[in-house]
Amino acid sequence: MSSRREAIKNIAVGAVGITSIPSFALAAKTSSSTKKEMLKGNINHSVCRWTYGSMPLEDLCIAAKKIGLKAIDLVGPKEWHILQKHGLYSSMCNGAEINLTDGWADKKYHTQLIKNYTEHINLVANAGYKNLICFSGSRRGMNDETGWNNCIEGLKQIMPLAEKKGVTIVMELLNSKVDHKDYMCDKTPWGVELCKRLGSSNFKLLYDIYHMQIDEGDVIATIQKYHEHITHYHTAGVPGRHEIEEIQELNYPAIMKAIIATGFKGYVAQEFIPTREDKLASLNIAVKICDV
Repeated sequence: MSSRREAIKNIAVGAVGITSIPSFALAAKTSSSTKKEMLKGNINHSVCRWTYGSMPLEDLCIAAKKIGLKAIDLVGPKEWHILQKHGLYSSMCNGAEINLTDGWADKKYHTQLIKNYTEHINLVANAGYKNLICFSGSRRGMNDETGWNNCIEGLKQIMPLAEKKGVTIVMELLNSKVDHKDYMCDKTPWGVELCKRLGSSNFKLLYDIYHMQIDEGDVIATIQKYHEHITHYHTAGVPGRHEIEEIQELNYPAIMKAIIATGFKGYVAQEFIPTREDKLASLNIAVKICDV
């Protein structure tokens, strides 16, 4: 009886250990045990530089290559040579923006922004890259119509150059509920309307899945409806902006399948803030979750 009790106890402890690991993470952990595993190739995987800001970019590049990433997001011109050294693409270039609050929706920043973007469009094109991020900035009491008009007035000054150079100016959708209070471009329909009014195939949206889950939800239906205006995606878990495993509310495999179904050929970049001590393990698991 004593031996039987001990055996049952051991089985129970083992079962708890297994069931406490999310199925997405368990599958990823198992599959990552091999030295080199090819990803499926349906998603072009990237990661945002700033979420691994404590790590030298050189080290992040080495780790990214081992995991199977093709690119790194939000790297500026001064560090492109490091990406190139490791054969990684700059999937979303940055450096032209002033910040997240002082953007195209406010005309008083247009002079500086036009100067910055004119310079960076040339840099991006000369380096052989395509996407350059931008931001609407804060509302500061403006209604939607004023925001659209101001953005169009400023962006029209740079779009002819972007079109000539083959560079896409990409405005990111950010939530105004939790992280970026008063941000103007905080709903997909607002961004889509700006795309339509601007009327340039070189102006698109960065659909941040984390941000849009917070501000509007209905992620898959939104992607299906507006995918022609979306050229890039970011990920993170909701709530908290951490790992994208089952402890959070978004079903990332289903979202990735919906993105693929639209014919999307761009990049999906992980932008969660890792909480594990082994931050690269979190990145590896996230890539496996999204590799559908």
